[in-house]
Amino acid sequence: MLQLLQYLKKHEKQVIITLSCLGLLFLSLLIYYAVLLGKVSDVLLVVKSQLSNSQIALTKLKNQDQFKRNETLQNDIKAIEITYKDAVRTYEKIQDLKAQKQNITDYDKELIKSLSYLSERNYASASSTIASLNKKINEDQTIAQSIATPKISTGSNAPPSNTLPSSGYAVQKVSTEIGEFTVGLVSADLGSIRVVVDTASDSDCHDSCPVLSLGDYVARNGAFAGINGTYFCPAEYPSCAGKTNSFDLLVMNKNKHYINADNNVYSTNPAVIFQGGSVRFVGQALQWGRDTGVDGVLSNYPLLLSGGTRVFTGDGDPKKGGKGSRSFVGSKGNTVYIGVVYNATVAEGAYALKALGLENALNLDSGGSTALWAGGYKAGPGRNIPNAILFINK
Repeated sequence: MLQLLQYLKKHEKQVIITLSCLGLLFLSLLIYYAVLLGKVSDVLLVVKSQLSNSQIALTKLKNQDQFKRNETLQNDIKAIEITYKDAVRTYEKIQDLKAQKQNITDYDKELIKSLSYLSERNYASASSTIASLNKKINEDQTIAQSIATPKISTGSNAPPSNTLPSSGYAVQKVSTEIGEFTVGLVSADLGSIRVVVDTASDSDCHDSCPVLSLGDYVARNGAFAGINGTYFCPAEYPSCAGKTNSFDLLVMNKNKHYINADNNVYSTNPAVIFQGGSVRFVGQALQWGRDTGVDGVLSNYPLLLSGGTRVFTGDGDPKKGGKGSRSFVGSKGNTVYIGVVYNATVAEGAYALKALGLENALNLDSGGSTALWAGGYKAGPGRNIPNAILFINK
């Protein structure tokens, strides 16, 4: 035993390198097995775990004196990392489409093909397949957005109008300096309604959190309209393992309970506050205390309009920069609006809402979470969600 320990100590670098390479081989076998079963999410979790282990081994080697870099191991780790991140992003796109009731069978097949290439350590083919799949998804999303864009009751396209509706639900085509956008929105005067935020959980939740459909939120509150709320971590996303259906943004629900209060003391994310006959938007949640005298508080990002000025023009995030159905909450005077800008990036949504004449507007979650209710679903229903903004008659 002593001789074995002395040998391991003497040849520690070589042992670590060998174990790391064996780990990569084991990864390939696990991926191949999972691919055969068609369990895409399991494959991604395996890749993530092995990537983490390999990086730990490489870091340990780098921290040793007289280390001669093992370029093959390092390049393998880098290739796995890049392909894994691309695969996760693509898988989450597919799950968003699934939540929108689109057929994803062909997408799953292509993603499995890319992971099969990864199991063979054919990183170039894996990356190429994922790139082609993303191109196809984007093309299909454009077509789907066209189909999903609501029509008026006669079936024709929405009428052009840059005038905000006075009440109720309306669909209209808004002309902006960068093009036309279809907007479906509900408007209501705060003198006759209350706006509340309902949450599926009445306290902080960090994993396996409860979620409800927007229709369920509407029904249990006797609301006449509602929209999906904050960003959250959907259970079907591999990157959400260990925090499924959780959200970390500040919310005060209808029961006057502040959710995520402790981790938002210094939050720089914007928020909207509903209080009696008024609505207030703040650029940073830290500007708001924990007053329970209001009807509801919800933080999300980005802020789109403030005082009639566009304050978001893009930030390089591909999720915000892709075309999709963009949920929002906004105001003009004492009238509050909830709605969806169709087939738009988040920045394009800001253009459309400014052209409509809104003074303030906050972006909400979108993609597979998009849902708008006004006497029935006008958008969605999408996946179940952890919170929602609701209009209730006084």
